[in-house]
Amino acid sequence: MRLVFTVTLFVSSFLLFLIQPLAGKLVLPTFGGAPAVWSASLVFFQATLLAGYAYAHFSSKYLGHRQWFLHLPLMATAFLVLPFGLQNVAFKGIQEQAAGGSSNPSLLVVMALAALVGLPFFVVSAGAPLLQRWFGNTNDPAAKDPYFLYGASNVGSMLALFAYPAYVESQFRLAGQAQIWTAGFGLLFVGMAICGFLAARGGTRTDVAAPKPTEESEPTWKTRLLWLACSAVPTSFLMGVTSYVSTNIAPVPLLWVVPLAIYLITFLLAFTNKPLLNTALLSRIVPIALIALVLVTVLEEARPEIAAVHLVVFFLAAWMCHSRLYDLRPGASRLTEFYLYVSLGGVLGGIFNGLLAPTIFNTFAEYPIAIAAVAFLKLPYKKDYRGNWIDIAYGVGVYAATAGLVLFAKLGLGLSAGPATTAIALGVPCVLCALASDRPLRFGLAIAGIFFGTAATGLNLVGRLLVTKRSFFGLHRVALSPSGRFARLVHGNTLHGMQDRQNPLRPLTYYYSTGPIGQVFSYFTGPSMKRNVALVGLGVGSLAAYGEKSQRMTFFEIDPEIEQIARDPKYFTFLRDSKAKIDVVLGDARLTLTKQPAGSFGLIVLDAFSSDAIPVHLLTKEAMEMYMSKLEPGGILAYHISNRYLTLEPVVANQAKELGLVAWSQEDGPSTDEKALGKTASSWMVIARKRSDLAPLVSKINYWSDATPSPAIRAWTDDYSNVLSVFEMNK
Repeated sequence: MRLVFTVTLFVSSFLLFLIQPLAGKLVLPTFGGAPAVWSASLVFFQATLLAGYAYAHFSSKYLGHRQWFLHLPLMATAFLVLPFGLQNVAFKGIQEQAAGGSSNPSLLVVMALAALVGLPFFVVSAGAPLLQRWFGNTNDPAAKDPYFLYGASNVGSMLALFAYPAYVESQFRLAGQAQIWTAGFGLLFVGMAICGFLAARGGTRTDVAAPKPTEESEPTWKTRLLWLACSAVPTSFLMGVTSYVSTNIAPVPLLWVVPLAIYLITFLLAFTNKPLLNTALLSRIVPIALIALVLVTVLEEARPEIAAVHLVVFFLAAWMCHSRLYDLRPGASRLTEFYLYVSLGGVLGGIFNGLLAPTIFNTFAEYPIAIAAVAFLKLPYKKDYRGNWIDIAYGVGVYAATAGLVLFAKLGLGLSAGPATTAIALGVPCVLCALASDRPLRFGLAIAGIFFGTAATGLNLVGRLLVTKRSFFGLHRVALSPSGRFARLVHGNTLHGMQDRQNPLRPLTYYYSTGPIGQVFSYFTGPSMKRNVALVGLGVGSLAAYGEKSQRMTFFEIDPEIEQIARDPKYFTFLRDSKAKIDVVLGDARLTLTKQPAGSFGLIVLDAFSSDAIPVHLLTKEAMEMYMSKLEPGGILAYHISNRYLTLEPVVANQAKELGLVAWSQEDGPSTDEKALGKTASSWMVIARKRSDLAPLVSKINYWSDATPSPAIRAWTDDYSNVLSVFEMNK
């Protein structure tokens, strides 16, 4: 009996986590492939999980052992919308809304997922609490404390999490993936039917008279609030560390898998009768780790190895919170209520990070907030500890000390952000934090004091920050170089454009005049000028510098905040000073370009692939076919394929070969003098219908070479892509 429940719960959790990356991949193209789609998706999945847990709790409460007579028909109903796919009428309507462009389409992401996978996910999400509750109704000796089944649940979740990018995505098209999931759902239906029958045969033990793991016979509201906090904080921490690390430190594709796997592992370690470390011991280890994390965070350390610090501290913090959650678990009769609160906490943490934070903060402030919140949840060293006004005053004192010491180091001593500033400005506050580590309220406020103190005084700025803007699509900062000569637009640690204030008409970075794209514009000039040019990705508008009179340049940009930055002459002037007529079309380029007349552009430049979360839907075979349909006879496609981790040339070359097109590529690096003037290394490809369309360019410029297709890499289509196949960590 125990084996049947364990296997069924494993299948349920496997399907639950397999559907998440699959559904995310289905909706990504509609929203430009932005990393924030994953955060918004988590909000949907957590909210639906909450609905599933609420259904499990209340239906079990009122129907008892007869609950399976309701759940099985509900599962059968879900078959009506399987296998799910993009032909969904409601989803198509949401696509049209998204095409108009929005600075924060989080709600549309949630609606799209609800239309595609809402009912199946809801039904499967109820499986874990239902199966544990049903098992508690049986006569099995372990029925008194069925929380051990949660281990099988998390094993299934982790296996699905790693199986998708490692195998499923690389071997099957989206339609095939949906069919596999449907087959698994059928297997789950059979398992649930068997488990429901076994539970019903076990009797009507809806209120198991078993000794409860906690001393309280009835959970107090304080206990329930702790259930919420101990689940909400790790969820917020999960989303915060994922966004922070993947944006500011290591923009590696699929990096989000690692924090999520760590999160699941901490549940496995915590939900066991024989833990490796108990909550009290973890509460002594975590403060040391948190202080180290505070230091690297406020100093914005961006070396790749620093990512390990963030992930290790997250692991310890989540383990401590989940361990405390397990200590507070009720008896089997209140199991579904417990999981309902745990799920609600996850939703609250997800809503805070995924929906509220991008709207109310200009920075990733939710991450420091989550770090401080962990400190509040540690166990005090003394059981009779009660917070008081002294703790509050202590936190205010740490804030004042931090702000005062930073200002003293920067203004009084004239130090820039560096080791000396760190020692002077943060040494004393960190010691004060360590001294408060035995008192949760005091310790949490002290950590918050360091974060607020450094933020208020700008400890970490190298050069002068001009503006910070945050949208659904990321955090953008414009800052002057230390010399004040160059204005730069940075997303995390990825440079998206730069302008020389001493020579503002000269395009820099990847767009330098001696670089590949500079060669293209230099050749197609004067009598050979392409009168209508489409440019996917605006950045700071660098390519507008190549604009000529009687030429129209249309930028297709998904993020409204980027347009505001590029158009504001306080930051950049490329758009204002261009000789060409400049237009900006907001919305996802795949959708907005489709609406343009056929044969309307002489040149299309695709510049959207330099970050980690590349918009795959702009790189598919169908996308290239659409671009070619928008080109006039003799028209040219130019792909900017510079990327720190992905080798995109074979992807583009394979598609060009399949479509009967010709492709050239060039990798360009700056000389020492060019680097000092703002040129950066870049990789570009140019595509044409026939060699004669580009032959004069490639014969005149000897740096271009024929792009080589790779038979080892399967062509990317709207129904299939595999980022891991072109991933190179040491590129």
